[in-house]
Amino acid sequence: MNQPKMNPAVLRLLVIFPNVLSYILLFGVIVYVLTNYSALQAAGALTFWIGLPILLAPMAMYTTYSIVKRIKAGVL
Repeated sequence: MNQPKMNPAVLRLLVIFPNVLSYILLFGVIVYVLTNYSALQAAGALTFWIGLPILLAPMAMYTTYSIVKRIKAGVL
């Protein structure tokens, strides 16, 4: 039985699209914190909302690095 092959362009799109979404989420969280800084500080939730982008940024950058490394190696 032959295994169906996926087009490499479609495979790259399926891998890169969620990574782009993670950057959009990161940007949205940063904008949210900047626009609601005083309200978050008054509610005592500022540490969580500042910690979230600090946690998400390295994950997004590492994922991008990993994807670029795989594309350059010809695996993806």
